Amino acid sequence: MDSLPPCPKCQSAYTYEDRGFYNCPACGHEWSATKKAGEAGGGDSVVVRDANGTVLKDGDTVTVIKDLKAKGSSTVVKVGTKIKNIRLVDSDHNIDCQVPGIGPMGLKSEFVKKVSG
Repeated sequence: MDSLPPCPKCQSAYTYEDRGFYNCPACGHEWSATKKAGEAGGGDSVVVRDANGTVLKDGDTVTVIKDLKAKGSSTVVKVGTKIKNIRLVDSDHNIDCQVPGIGPMGLKSEFVKKVSG
């Protein structure tokens, strides 16, 4: 029986494999199953997906799919707002971006979809 590697983020032993990725139910971390445990990687280990399941990467352009209220403000990011040149981060709000007309903001990837092209 092949043993699965522990989570590289929280060291939990309860990892599972799904569609070519290892997943940690304890902290929600997801990483590539093709990399061997302990292998040094030059790539980003964070996999961020949009509302449709498309993998996002730094520099992508996305569109907001739901009106989003900015916390602590009366500002609203409207549906259809196009956000260019996103930056992925490993936190609760996994997209850092510059929203046109509003300024810098952190967004959750489940509220955006990737713009093709």
